Amino acid sequence: MLTYYFDMKDGVPVRDRSGLELVSDGAAIAHSKSLAEKVRREKPTGHPELQIVVIDESGREVHREQIYPSAV
Repeated sequence: MLTYYFDMKDGVPVRDRSGLELVSDGAAIAHSKSLAEKVRREKPTGHPELQIVVIDESGREVHREQIYPSAV
């Protein structure tokens, strides 16, 4: 199991200090998508640049999940 951190960022990061143990990068990415969906449900509008940045225990950035994706 690896520890992953899920920072919220819209310019200034809000650091996740506790992290979460997951089996793989894929599981961490899936969790970030779930977190983004939860934020969208709880707060339907927000800063358009807000994202969840997934960091592994070595400090490597694994993924960025946009919370409020722009309409294309």
